[in-house]
Parts: sequence; structure tokens; C-alpha cells
Amino acid sequence: MTIKKYQSYISLLFIKNFIKISLVFFCVIILVNFFEEIRFSEKYDIEIHNIIYLSALNAPSLIFEILPFVFFVSIKFFYLNLSEKNELEIFNSNGISNLKIIYIISIVSILLGVFLLSFYYTLSSSLKSHYLDIKNRFSNSNEYLAVVNDDGLWIKEEIDNKLYIIHAEKFKKNKLEYLTINETSKYYDNKNTILAESANINSKNWRLENVSILNENGKSKEMKSFIHNSSFNGEIISNLFSNLNALNIHELHKLSNSYSNIGYSNTDIKIHLNKIYSMPLFYILMTILGFIIINKLKHFKSKFFVIIIGIFISVIVYYLNYFSSLLGNNGVLPIYLSVWVPLFILFLICNIGLLKINEN
Repeated sequence: MTIKKYQSYISLLFIKNFIKISLVFFCVIILVNFFEEIRFSEKYDIEIHNIIYLSALNAPSLIFEILPFVFFVSIKFFYLNLSEKNELEIFNSNGISNLKIIYIISIVSILLGVFLLSFYYTLSSSLKSHYLDIKNRFSNSNEYLAVVNDDGLWIKEEIDNKLYIIHAEKFKKNKLEYLTINETSKYYDNKNTILAESANINSKNWRLENVSILNENGKSKEMKSFIHNSSFNGEIISNLFSNLNALNIHELHKLSNSYSNIGYSNTDIKIHLNKIYSMPLFYILMTILGFIIINKLKHFKSKFFVIIIGIFISVIVYYLNYFSSLLGNNGVLPIYLSVWVPLFILFLICNIGLLKINEN
């Protein structure tokens, strides 16, 4: 298909505005994040170049989260650019309607969305993972490690010069099942091995049930219950795996399967994956919504007023998504509905707006 000059012009103008707005948001996020990292650095005496580096690593992931609103703002400035030069009227007088312009911008948005999902998200998640690794090294000096894989939950922690390597086959919020705790010295000299059928980890004082303790001399001791002091509880362990933005799509699917294997809820991961997959559609809808709103407000010459209205609409859309996701996490709504219902509502609003534009 041959791309006509006006199609190329409209596409490039929108992309230029998208890049400019993205850079503005990127700079603002780095600046805000810089002050957040300064507060973190005060606790651990981190040098200034490391603070700047951490801010830059975290920014791409934060930008990805607000990209729908970047599209929303970009279309507004795109429209204002056309309007100020009277190019919108020129297009309309030559048979290029607003619907045609929206159609072209929608195609550009979907292409940008696929690119951002395929490449940008993978890059941003990799940088986020590196960012978290660096912060963990500063904050805990590698005193603990917690991972989930196909074998279950693994924890390594150091308490009072003793090293504990913990493995649990099942993890359900505040309960571990089929638990093995290997107690060693810092030089990995084996001291005790504790086997337990289950453990209540509601607090940091774990209550183990049906326990068998094998000491360094090979003697075994059976106990109905046993208290193990840890630096973890169920909430802390859950929070360790809560930052899903540090994982790419492949890693998210792998982690979801691992959660299922150990009996831990993978609802958060499924919601996160659905949000990622829905992003290209979200970009299109926010672009169309932005065009509809700015078209209705074209008689207002104050850019400040238009921007304020845009921010207000963005806040409404954000909280609509937020509360819907909250209902999904709490099990009130099915996972898929919690992500896709807000988009369906936006889709209906955009269709009504497009019909009115077409009537005009």
C-alpha cells in the first residue's frame, strides 16, 4: 500500500510529539526519582554517581507504567500543532476528515504499542532487575536470598553468625509445607538439619509442626512442635516477589508456573500479564479519547485549561484501572474482567465520541 504524503506527515508529526512528551516525562521521572534515591542513600552512604545511575535505571520501568497517559498528552499537542497552523482546516477542506486522521493515528499507535511491548518492556524490565539487585546489595549486604523455582521456595539467611538454608515445597501466604532447614556455620560446616511437616510463619518466630531434628553427630530427635527464629515472615516473603516489573514476559510465565507448583497464588502475575498484553489497545483508546476531548475543547484557546482537563481525565482513567485491578486481586472480579472491563468502558466511550465526530 502506497503511503500518501498527508498520511506520512500526520504520522511523523504524532511520533515527534510522542517522543518529545516521552522525553519530558523521562526527565521529570529521573528528577523525582533522584530525590527518592537521595533519601535511600542517606541510610547507606551511597556516592552521588551511584544515585544518578540508580535513577536512570529505574526511570524506563516507571515510564512504561504511564505510557497510556503519554499517548493521551501526545495527541493533545499533536492536535494543537495542527490547529495553530490551520492545517486541520486545510485537511478537512480537502476531504481528509477527522475520522481519517484518527484512523491514521490509531495505526501509528498500534505499531508503537507492539514495538514498546516487544522490545521496550524487555529492556525496561532488565534495567529494573539490575536496579533492584544494586539496591539489595547496598541495603542487606547479601545477608539473605529468597527465590521461587520449580522445586519450591528457597531462602538463605544469616542470623547470629549462623547460616540457614531453607527449602519448602509449598508456600501459602503465612504457611510453609514440607520444610527443610539446614543450619550451618558461615563456612558451611553442617550443624543441624530440621525437617517439618508445616510451619506457621505469621510472625518471625516460626512455629514448626511434626518436627524431626538431625544434629551434627547423626542423632535424631522427634518433636511435635518447634520454634525457629527467622528474619522473615509471610508478608516479607510475599513482598520480595511483588515487583513484577523487573521480570520480562517469559520470566513472568515461568514464575507463574513456579507459584502454581508450590501452591502460592499467581493472581498478581496473571493480572500483570494481562495488563501488559492489553497495553497496545490501551494506547489506541487513550489516543482516540484524547483526540475526541481536544476536538470538543477546540474553542478554548488556553492550553493550560486543556492540559488541566487532560490531567483530570487521566486521573479518572487511572483510578478506574486501579480499583478494577484491586477487585481482581481480592477475588471480587475474575482476573480477565478486572483488566479488560475498564478498557471495554473506554472502548464504548470512544465509539460514542467517534459517532458524534462523524455526525459533525
